[in-house]
Amino acid sequence: MIQRRNKRRLMNEINVVPYIDVMLVLLIIFMITAPLIQPSQIELPEIGKSSMPPAEPLEVTIAANGSLTLRDRAGANQEQQVDRNQLVELIKAKQAQNVDQPVVIAADKNVRYEEVIRIMDLLQQQQIRKIGLLTRSK
Repeated sequence: MIQRRNKRRLMNEINVVPYIDVMLVLLIIFMITAPLIQPSQIELPEIGKSSMPPAEPLEVTIAANGSLTLRDRAGANQEQQVDRNQLVELIKAKQAQNVDQPVVIAADKNVRYEEVIRIMDLLQQQQIRKIGLLTRSK
């Protein structure tokens, strides 16, 4: 007996015709449905605008020699020489009238950074809020 073997040839090609048919059907479906889809509308929350403009800051200036000057930009824009205790008292009095009034520290570029931090720390220890640094843009 001779056994006859069925030799199957290995098929090393993939038939892609059915995949192309499916892809074309999907393409047609997407082309038909895309114009029918409405873009979503987002309704953003609304807030009321503040009726008051932001408060002008109190400006604490530290000169190169270490002297302190307080300027109220909201008031008559006048400067007055103060020491540390007077500075705290005047700022507290101004913030008692307007709670949202910020304080900015402007220091000469030759003043040591340590002195600026001391003034900022002094104001923060006295519960003075909204303290910032004033710089000049180039």
